[in-house]
Amino acid sequence: MTDNGVRGGSAAVAGEVAPGWEAVRTAFEENFSVRHDLGASLCVYKDGVPVVDLWGGTADERAGRPYGRDTLQLIFSSTKGAVALCAALLAERGQLDVDAPVAEYWPEFAAAGKGTLPVAWLLNHQAGLPAIDTALSLDQVLAWDPIVDALAAQAPLWEPGTAHGYHALTFGWLVGEIVRRVSGRSIGTFFRDEIASPLGLDFWIGLPEEEEARVAPLTASFDHLTQLDPAELELLARQFGPDALGTRALFLEGAFGSLEEAGGPFNDRAVHAAEVPAANGITDARSLARMYAAVIGDVDGVRLLDPATVADITAVRSDGADLVLGADTRFGLGVMLDGAFSPFLGAGGFGHYGAGGSVGLAHPGSGVALAYVMNQMRVGLNGDERTLVLLDAVRSCLG
Repeated sequence: MTDNGVRGGSAAVAGEVAPGWEAVRTAFEENFSVRHDLGASLCVYKDGVPVVDLWGGTADERAGRPYGRDTLQLIFSSTKGAVALCAALLAERGQLDVDAPVAEYWPEFAAAGKGTLPVAWLLNHQAGLPAIDTALSLDQVLAWDPIVDALAAQAPLWEPGTAHGYHALTFGWLVGEIVRRVSGRSIGTFFRDEIASPLGLDFWIGLPEEEEARVAPLTASFDHLTQLDPAELELLARQFGPDALGTRALFLEGAFGSLEEAGGPFNDRAVHAAEVPAANGITDARSLARMYAAVIGDVDGVRLLDPATVADITAVRSDGADLVLGADTRFGLGVMLDGAFSPFLGAGGFGHYGAGGSVGLAHPGSGVALAYVMNQMRVGLNGDERTLVLLDAVRSCLG
């Protein structure tokens, strides 16, 4: 790749772009000059090789710190893709049967009639446990055991297997506890040992204190709401009202703040240090894209999953009306699948969006893996305009 230090509006943009991928650089620059992005990084792999690696803007407005090559970003639900890969690795190794009851690995989970609920329903959001009936403080949630014990004891909010609804936060503890019971390691440790370290990723679920200074704090932007389709605004109001299931799922009865607070406690060191596996992964676009590239192909001698496993986790397991989000969503085993709600470059694409705009994805048919992470959160149910124009630019480069 060639060095392409440029300026997009008032935001400095730097990095490298391979010949033929200049349209992606232009779209990234215009995210700052036209779409008013604050700070972000973008990376694209093609057939196991990076072809776009860009970063730019401001990491910390108060400190006046630019968004640099080594800036780290909390990516909210884009973390779920990493958690899904941990479960897939255990399944590929024969240590986890996703069709077996959760209680086979986690006996306490059998409470309240959940004795036959299979592991797969935790991964595809059919378990009926997107929120908890027990009020827990943030400190209790970050301690792991209280939230895991509450989920094990709780009765599902709908009959498991009959519908799906996005387990925005509880997904991480449910799947993370399965990984812990099977492997003997916490989800953050397992991810570090089995995925991050072999690939040399700057990616943590539970950030070490020595890396904290690299993190770009999250900020909120609501200016774009005036440009949203009235139908989407009405859906947001309905699904995320004060007592709605969407609000309960996203903020866990207030433990994680509210919609108006944007990043809320996710800017706090205590949250960064804990393992909140559905939502507190901290990384950069380079590492997130590299991870997905290694799922669908070889990256410097490392391939994470066999093609058969990739086919298994990307088979449609949940499709249609989502009881939490109110939109039609599609899931495999822990990953979002390409569709109107979650575009991933076309049929066969998979990955995960994160609150505010981040995304990590793979598209096996084109050999592309892509990640975009940012510090300016925008309200929306899925990828916003910044993401969509980047995907369009990638398509143009692929021809």
